[in-house]
Amino acid sequence: MKLLKSAACGAILFALCISTSIFAAKPISDAQKETAQGLLDDALKSELGFNIVESLTTEVGARLAGSEAEQRALAWGKKLGESLGFDRVAIEEFSIPFWDRGDLELSLTEPYAQHLHGTALGGAAPSKGQIKAEVVYFRSLNELMDVKAGALKNKVAFVDGDLLVKSQTGAGYSNANQRRRIGWQHAERGGAKALLVRSVGSDSHRFPHTGMMSSKEGEWAKIPVIAISNPDADQMRRLHKLGKDVSVSLSSGSKWKGEERSGNVVMDLIGSEKPEEIVLIGGHIDSWDLGTGAVDDGAGVAITTAAAALIAKLPKRPKRTIRVVMFGAEEVGILGARAYAKQHADELANHVLATESDFGAQTVWQLVSNVNPDANAFIDDVAQLLNQIGVVRGGSNVAGGGPDITPLATAGVPTIRLNQNGMDYFDLHHTPDDTLDKINPQELAQNVAAYAATIYLAADSDVEFRLPKK
Repeated sequence: MKLLKSAACGAILFALCISTSIFAAKPISDAQKETAQGLLDDALKSELGFNIVESLTTEVGARLAGSEAEQRALAWGKKLGESLGFDRVAIEEFSIPFWDRGDLELSLTEPYAQHLHGTALGGAAPSKGQIKAEVVYFRSLNELMDVKAGALKNKVAFVDGDLLVKSQTGAGYSNANQRRRIGWQHAERGGAKALLVRSVGSDSHRFPHTGMMSSKEGEWAKIPVIAISNPDADQMRRLHKLGKDVSVSLSSGSKWKGEERSGNVVMDLIGSEKPEEIVLIGGHIDSWDLGTGAVDDGAGVAITTAAAALIAKLPKRPKRTIRVVMFGAEEVGILGARAYAKQHADELANHVLATESDFGAQTVWQLVSNVNPDANAFIDDVAQLLNQIGVVRGGSNVAGGGPDITPLATAGVPTIRLNQNGMDYFDLHHTPDDTLDKINPQELAQNVAAYAATIYLAADSDVEFRLPKK
């Protein structure tokens, strides 16, 4: 009987020990939650994020990678970081091949004359004079991929498609975007003099979406490649359905112009206890040249910089270093991100977590992660705190972090993503309509709040986000 009582008491004590241990090891302390709550409250009332994107889009404007404007943007970013109290600010330069849009003239000549709204795609070649040719219609990229070599000689190919459906997540963009990326390879194989593609966007305006094409084994297109606006693509489709012969006239000056400088602006809040451990956030400072790059990605630069600037005002730095990177040359192949990963190869093992804001300026609605499973309890607690501003916990083991985070994730850096509502993103993305008036200051402030609280908690924690070494 005494033995049974002793065993029962031992079991109770063991359970109490386990319970106490779990309680003591909760992922986020009350003091940290209180600080994070303060950051949330301050960010929601702050105009800093909007002021930053207003300054960038107004004082610098469009920022094509490798251009003089991108150089001005990098200098702007460095000056901003220094003014906001970052402990260390630097421009880390690298070189890139520079592509320039040049001028474009595009119009129907048959069955009647009509100006078409189009824009050259990144990496496209010049027309070398005026091209006048019959148009061969392809309902989809798959149809163009089936074309026989030489079948398009002396013709202009047009790849249609469908209007991108608006969605919160941007679903459908990647698949539709293939006509922009690789269509030229099949048009060239067919012998076409040029390629037209339906703009990859969800808007019904005559604002064509630009964007970078993909190279093939290091080689770029040798023909002009032009995206035409959705309404103009609709017109071309209707003419085809009527059985009309369609011809166009075009002249494009887009071309490569050799090597130019680009760079990343790197700004640190140095950790108070573990300065060698880095929590990295950022956005890309370059933009396409049709609008002023407000939504893509001036907003991301503003959100992450403002979030860190609010943390910088705390009485004490978080334990880990918070690094904000304004990545250069993202639009032309995430070249800034690749340069960063190469230049910081010796310290990537110390990057404990990374994420990027690059999906517009509407509200954050979901937090997803790709971290050590043991760290998910911490991410769950962060999401619970963010629930008050409309953020829910999404999946764990979700690859990503953002385009510029890809090289870091490939190197083993754990990632999270504060997913934004992208319902309007592909209305504006890469178009002349990407301007400051599309940003709602209150929605932007909600993004800053989500980033400030999340990144503070990650930087002030002892949580191991990396997968354990095998």
